[in-house]
Amino acid sequence: MTTARLRPEGPADVPGVRRVLGEAFARPGVAVPDEVTLVDALRDTDAWLPELAMVAEFDGGDDDSIPEDAETFGQVVGYALLTRVRVDPAGFPALALGPVAVRPARQRRGYGTAVVWAALDAAAELGERLVVVLGDPAWYERFGFAPASKLGLTSPWSGLGAPWQALVLPPDVSGAEPVPPGEVRYPPPWSQV
Repeated sequence: MTTARLRPEGPADVPGVRRVLGEAFARPGVAVPDEVTLVDALRDTDAWLPELAMVAEFDGGDDDSIPEDAETFGQVVGYALLTRVRVDPAGFPALALGPVAVRPARQRRGYGTAVVWAALDAAAELGERLVVVLGDPAWYERFGFAPASKLGLTSPWSGLGAPWQALVLPPDVSGAEPVPPGEVRYPPPWSQV
């Protein structure tokens, strides 16, 4: 079984993160995927929360098929990003999950699930209450995501139906302010995706 060290992204990780995103979202005829450009642009905004940009760093574990000097040893193999969004008209602070990526050679080994859990756990520890995502419902339901429409949340992507999802963190806090319905407002870099 392979293992990973999960931690917030540091300045030295930027090239590795760009590589993971570039490989995971590669499309024919596209030199730099939108997801790479999005993350680069978000780093320069108030929406960027460095403690919620999580990487999975390959550490080899007991996977004998990967020699210790392999290209991926000690390198970023997975990524999950949470950035600040707001629910208007209340101005309720929330988080957007995405992009989430794993290097293609390391997919289906649990890195994606692990790095998303690390990001969600870090958000809960910081007292965050709401996370939204646009993605495959079958994959994101394992984390507790459900259709955002059930919370009365809309966005530029709410017309897509089931892929527009939300998760209330933590789910069982008594006395916590309820999540208000409204329009989820994303920072400007998201409009480029």
